Amino acid sequence: MQLSMWTYPWDIQDIGHDTVARELAERAGMNTISLATSYHAGRFLQPRSPRRKAYFPEDGTIYFQPTPKRWDGLAIQPKVADVISEGGDVLAELIRRRDGSGRKVSCWTVCLHNTRLGMLHPRAVTRNAFGDPNYYSLCPSNADARAYVRALIADISHRYRPDMIELETPTFMGFAHEYHHEKDGVGLMAEDDFLLSLCFCPSCLAGAAKAGVDGEAARRLVCEWINEACERATPSPRFPDFPARGLDTFAPWPQLHAYFAWRFEPVTSLVAELREVAHPATHVVVIDLKEGWLGGSDLASIGKACDGVILSAYGMEADQVPELLATGRRALGPDKFLGTCYRLYYPEMSGPDVLAAKVAPALAAEVDGINFYNYGLIPAARLDWIGAAIGRSNV
Repeated sequence: MQLSMWTYPWDIQDIGHDTVARELAERAGMNTISLATSYHAGRFLQPRSPRRKAYFPEDGTIYFQPTPKRWDGLAIQPKVADVISEGGDVLAELIRRRDGSGRKVSCWTVCLHNTRLGMLHPRAVTRNAFGDPNYYSLCPSNADARAYVRALIADISHRYRPDMIELETPTFMGFAHEYHHEKDGVGLMAEDDFLLSLCFCPSCLAGAAKAGVDGEAARRLVCEWINEACERATPSPRFPDFPARGLDTFAPWPQLHAYFAWRFEPVTSLVAELREVAHPATHVVVIDLKEGWLGGSDLASIGKACDGVILSAYGMEADQVPELLATGRRALGPDKFLGTCYRLYYPEMSGPDVLAAKVAPALAAEVDGINFYNYGLIPAARLDWIGAAIGRSNV
C-alpha cells in the first residue's frame, strides 16, 4: 500500500530533509512523500517550523525548475516560487534521495486553481451565468488553460520522473472557495453555490454547441434561478435533497440537464491529455470528491482517462468511509489505483482513536493508498497518531 503525506517544499526547507524523512518514516509510517509542485495562495500556521509561525506562499507559482523549451509559444507561462529560486530545488533533492532510499515521491499538483494566472489571463477563467469572471479558476474548456496544464504535467514528469502525479483541480471549481475575504449576505444554499459555480464562458458555450447542447438556454434558466435566490428574504432550498440526487435533480429541465452532463467532457478529456503527455513511468491520478460531479468529474470516466483516483474522506465519520471506498472501486474497476485521504485538523481528528477508526476501512485489500494532510500544518504528536492508525507493518 502507498502511504503518503502531503508536504510543502518550504516545510522541508525549514525543518530539513533528514528530519522530514525520519519523521515520515519512523513516526508516521509513510513510504511516500507527496510534495506540492504547483500551488495557490494562503496563510498557513507553521507549528513546527524553526523559522516562522505564519507563512503566506506566493500565489499561483510552481515549486520546481521548468524546462524552457516545453513552454515556448504558450500564452500562459509559469512562475517559479522565490523559495525554490532562492532556497533550492526541493523536488530534485527528493528524487535524488529516493534513488538511494526507495521512498517514493509523488507530485501534488494544483492544475486550474490559480488566481495569479487568472488575473493575468481573464479570458481563460470560468465565468458564471452573468458573465462575471472567477479569477481563481482557469477553465478546463479554454485552450490556453489546457495548454498550460499539459506543459506543467509534461515538464514535471519528464524532467523529474516522480512515481506519481496527483492532480488537484483539473475540474470546474466551486463558487465558495474561500477567496480573500468572501462576502455573502444572502445565505447561499448548496444549490445556489453550484449554480453560481457553473461556467458559461465562450469556450464552454462553444464546446457545448459543438456537442449539440444549447448552453445559452441553460444559462438563461440559471440566471433566473440565481436572481430568485438573491431576492429571497431568507434562504430557502429549491431542491431540499441537493446534492444527494446528483444530476437527476435537473431531469425535469432537459436543456439544463444536458448542459450539466456535457460538463464532464472537458474535464475528462483534459485528464486524458495529461495522462498522455506524462512520462509512461509516472502514474497520474486525480484527487476527487464523493460528489465530484459538481465540478464536472465523472468518476468512471476519469478512471478510464488516467491511472486512478484519490477520493477524499474529509469531514466523514468512520461509518461513512466504507461506502465511499466501495463506490470508488465500483466506478474504477479492479485494476485502477484507488486511494483515499484524511485531514489531520482538530476537531475533525480529535484524538488517535478517532483517526484509527476512520482509517481502518481504508486498510482493506481493495484500497491501494492513503494520503494524510498535512505534514507542516499539524503538531508533531499527530504523526504518531498516523503511525499507530496504520500500523508500521504496512510500510
